[in-house]
Order: sequence, then structure tokens, then C-alpha cells
Amino acid sequence: MASQVEEFGLFIDGKWGTPTGAKRFETINPATREPIASFVAATVADVDRAVAAAQAAFPAWRSTPAPKRGDLLLTAARLLKERKAQVGRIVTREMGKVIGEGLGDVQESIDFIEYMAGEGRRMFGETVPSELRRKFCLTVRQPKGVIACITPWNFPTAIPNWKIAAALISGNTVVLKPASNTALCAREVIRVYEEAGVPPGVLNFVTGSGAVIGKALVEDPRVRAVSFTGGVDAGRDVYVRGAQGLKMVHLELGGKNPVILMEDADLPLALEGVLFGAFGTSGQRCTATSRLILHEKVYDEFLGMLTDRLDRFTVGDPLDPKTGMGPVASADQEKKILEYIEVGKKEAKLHRGGEKLTGGVYDRGYFLAPTIFETQHGTRISQEEIFGPVLSVIRVKDYDDGVRVANDVAYGLSSSIYTRDVNRAFRAIEDLEAGITYINAPTIGAEVQLPFGGVKNTGNGGREAGTAAIEEFTEVKTVFVDFSAKLQKAQIDAE
Repeated sequence: MASQVEEFGLFIDGKWGTPTGAKRFETINPATREPIASFVAATVADVDRAVAAAQAAFPAWRSTPAPKRGDLLLTAARLLKERKAQVGRIVTREMGKVIGEGLGDVQESIDFIEYMAGEGRRMFGETVPSELRRKFCLTVRQPKGVIACITPWNFPTAIPNWKIAAALISGNTVVLKPASNTALCAREVIRVYEEAGVPPGVLNFVTGSGAVIGKALVEDPRVRAVSFTGGVDAGRDVYVRGAQGLKMVHLELGGKNPVILMEDADLPLALEGVLFGAFGTSGQRCTATSRLILHEKVYDEFLGMLTDRLDRFTVGDPLDPKTGMGPVASADQEKKILEYIEVGKKEAKLHRGGEKLTGGVYDRGYFLAPTIFETQHGTRISQEEIFGPVLSVIRVKDYDDGVRVANDVAYGLSSSIYTRDVNRAFRAIEDLEAGITYINAPTIGAEVQLPFGGVKNTGNGGREAGTAAIEEFTEVKTVFVDFSAKLQKAQIDAE
């Protein structure tokens, strides 16, 4: 008999528990297809309990001085740092990214929690002069209330922490609904906050289907804001449902991120960047390089360099530090990517890869070959988000042609240009329609102290990380202090 996996419950009002008669689901190791852990498929009633706990805890947490909330975050960061190796392995086992990236996922969590702890002593408002005498004008930031955080599987500790740490430091209470296939990673996140001393009800954890508990969270009138990271179709549904309650909905959605490689680029530098950008995390980053826009003068040379480099690129056991790329995250992901590869074979030239890997370790998991298509701009594979290790290579004649191709998609998250021409680099900063632009670096590599987000179908204009993270979870209150001891009428009194 197969060994039974460990079972975990929900975390509501400071207690772990499993509701009577609860149904369960398992998370699966995508490299071996073996079950890892068992979780509760929560119900609408469970969501009701979690939101009620968060609502009850809000007044006391809101009144806790922000620097004291920051102390708790620093403790959580320290605890996560102590168990980085352990949690990094869990990320790799449950999500499939190679161990270096699994550890990096956890390090990004640590960095962001520490950064947000510092915001407890900043959280800036404005002071501005009044048009009237003996009157003081300022703004302050105040928490929104109960926040629903709905997170994806591709950064299973980092993205939950982006939302949780920013929401908590701002004085909000949180209900987290993580992606079902990386629930154990999310549980590890909750544990560090629990052990750091988060008060009961301030942070709650419910697992299960988005169609059931995600919908219930978004529609609950006690939830005052929703922070969602995921696909465009699901994000649009969350946005519409949230709008019915006039609540703020922050969306981080898809990308179709280009690298423009000009004829004067440092080709060896670009080679490593494109390889990591396209095939790191098996292409399952919202910022992954999915389009390589190559100047015609270096098209053949660079494509040859990339092909040769892939001959030494290993796909296999993600726990092996020598492995370059692990499996994709799930059977559903594998199916979707293979379907896109079949579309590509009909509309473009398959240059390399294009198949499921078989034999040996590959037969146990969801392993795909790194895939390159030579295609024309406008094909489905060059415009739709695939979210896998599939790179579309497009030939262009000059800078203007490259920017036109880069911008002519529905998304606008990340972008990159490789060039030695400083004038052209600064033009690209202005011309590229994206929330993020890299110069002489791949489309991945965001840092926690800077805003993260995009334009067009990538989201609805908000930003996570950096000081902008606070904006998502606070309301601005304008305050007028009149110490003139008489009635003054703005825009009417004139002295």
C-alpha cells in the first residue's frame, strides 16, 4: 500500500482545524506524480467563518501601531530565513521549479517581508499649504478592512507574501486562498506568521476551488478589497463580481513579454538572458520571455548560438542543482502547452523541441522539451500567452519594426531590449508599452523595492511591491485642521 500523505486543515481565527465531513484534495509532485499533502476542499460556510474572524479582528489590528505590526513582520521574515532550505525544497517538490529557483522564491518572500516591515515607519502622507490663513492640510493612509488575497501557483511563497505582508503592515486583516496545487507552500507561509505571533483572525487560510471559495470571497460584502493574481479570464470574472460590491479589485494577469535584440547587442550576454528568460521556471512566469524579436542582421547567428546552447541545457530532476529546467507544474499545464505546440506546428516553423519528453525520469512527470518556433508576427503562438517553455522567434528589419511588433499584443507586463546604443535604449524606455522595461537584461528579475505590474490586459493599472504596494491596501484620507477660530470658506473668502 502507498503511504498516506499528511493531512492539513484550514487556519481560521488563529486555529488549525478540519470541518466535520470535509472533502479533501491532494497536491502532486509534478516531477514524479506522487502525492505530497492533503488539504480541505473548503465550503462557502468555511469562507463565512474566515471572513467573520477577519472582520472581528480588524479593529484591534488596525489600532496596533504600524511599527509594532512591522516588528511582527520582521519576526516572520527571520523565521522564514531560518527554514529557507526546507521551504525551498517544498516549493521545488510541489511546483516543479528547479531548486535554485525554489530557494529564490523563498528569498524573495524574505526580502519583501523585511521591506514591508520598514514601511511601518514610513507610510507617507502629504502636507500641503492651504489657501486660507491658520489652516493646516494633510493626508493620512488608513487600512481598508478585510482583504481577500487569491494567489497563483507559479510563485507559491513569494506572491502570497507580496499580498499578505503589504496588507498586514497597512493594518488590514486577510483571508488567503492559494492555488490548490501549491497549497503546502502557502501553508508554510501561514505558519511563519502564526509563529511570529499574528493575532487570531488577522490572517486566515482557506483552501479549495476558485469556483466555490474564490467566488464566495469576492462576493462577500464584508470583504472590502480583492487582490488577485492569475489568468485573464479568471481575473475578468473577479473584476466584474467585485464591481457589484463597489470594492477595489487589484488584478495582476498575463504577459507576452518580448526581448528585442538589436544588431549591435552583446550576443553572449543576450544568449544567457534569453535562455533564462524563456526557459527558467519552464516558462511559467508571468514575466517569462515568450517572444524573441531579432534584428535581421543577427537573426541567423543568434538563433544558431541559442540552438547550440540548448544542446548543453539539462531538463530533469528539479532537486538536482545541475538541472536547468524542471517539469511544468501540472497535467493541466502540460496539456495546454502541448495543444499550443500543435497550433504552432501548423502556423509556424518548429525550430527545436516541440514534444513531451519520455523515457527514464521523464515518464514519471510532466516534462516538456524547450521549444523554439520561427514565426511571423500575428500568429497565435506569437500573440497568446502559453505559459510554458515555448519561445517564438520573429525577424524584424530595424528598431522601429521591433518596437511595433513588441507593442502589438494584448498584454503589457515586461519588456527588454539588448543594444549598445544608449540613445536607442532610452527611446525603448519611452516607446515600449509595458509596466517594466529591462535594458541589456532578460524580461525577468523584478526586485521587491520597485513597483511590479503592467498595462493593457496585464491588469487594471495597480502595482504590487515597492512603496506602491501600500496603495493597494490603504485608503487616503484628506484632513483639514482650521485653527483660525472663525468660519473660513475656501474659494469664497478673499483677504
